[in-house]
Amino acid sequence: MPKPQTNKKNTTTGMEKGRRPTSYDVARIAGVSQSAVSRCFAPNASLAPAKRELILKVASEIGYRPNALAQALISRRTNIVALVISARTNLYYPEILAELGARLSDRDIRVLLFALSAETDVDDVLDQIWRHSVDGVISAARLSAQQIALFSDHRVPLVLYNRTGSGAPSVRCDSVAGERELVERLLGTGNRRFALICGPNDNVVAEERRMAVLAALAGAGIAEIPEERGDFSYTSGHDAMIRLHQRCGPIDAVIAVSDHMAIGAMDAARLKLGLGVPGDVSIVGFDGAEPARWGSYDLTSVRQPVRRMTEAAVAMLVERIEDPTAPPEQRLFTGELLHGSSARITPDHA
Repeated sequence: MPKPQTNKKNTTTGMEKGRRPTSYDVARIAGVSQSAVSRCFAPNASLAPAKRELILKVASEIGYRPNALAQALISRRTNIVALVISARTNLYYPEILAELGARLSDRDIRVLLFALSAETDVDDVLDQIWRHSVDGVISAARLSAQQIALFSDHRVPLVLYNRTGSGAPSVRCDSVAGERELVERLLGTGNRRFALICGPNDNVVAEERRMAVLAALAGAGIAEIPEERGDFSYTSGHDAMIRLHQRCGPIDAVIAVSDHMAIGAMDAARLKLGLGVPGDVSIVGFDGAEPARWGSYDLTSVRQPVRRMTEAAVAMLVERIEDPTAPPEQRLFTGELLHGSSARITPDHA
């Protein structure tokens, strides 16, 4: 008859071998209360330095790690923030997401990403956001006044990134000023025949940039501007450039509302249409994406101050997580004109 299995214990710690250590094990071995162990691993909790050092020493020796779910139940925070973006949004956002993730990670906050097929699909993810009990949300997708109100109803702090709406806290780049400066610099070197490569019509930033370009050109007496729409991708900018050339013939300057589309337009002009850039046609973008700085492109563009914008967005959200009564705040950042070799524009001293 087989002998019953017995649980062997570590003679030093008194713990069963193979069992995951708990806060009670740490408390027993360290000779402190379990609540002292909990306070040791809770942010900003009061605990005597000597006791904290002892608890951390014992925890390290037995391999104890605090349980995030248990801590969330105690603190009523999950340390998770949701990021909402559109899959059809500006392809510059991977760089922005990396920056946001880094800034949140610096604060020991984890990211839950919700990617929309289009900006109009926000309703499809809101229920998921509520179910995950996130501490807050940063949204780079358009939200209606009714949707913004739901965040207040669910007591979930919200910060909009490159969006505005219903007085919600927001961080955005001044696209209007950036596009206006690009147009003025292009006009200053004699460009008169313009064309525009737009983004998706349901994208707020794309439409803001489009309208800024049209307004600046209208102010210079140029009203008929041929347009082609893209989806922020290289391919869409490439194909749009070919269509514009087929429709309009010679063009002095092409303004794309994103760098990736501008890069596609440059390759189409040089490799498919046999045009010199900027000798035959000037091409500019917007964002300051990394590929735009590559030597074969050296794109003239407006760079968003991503580090400052993401730091501001995270700081604003954390402030509202800690103090839900903090008033709304809108911060507008100025972009930096990048003088590339893809366009004939007036220099800074002109």
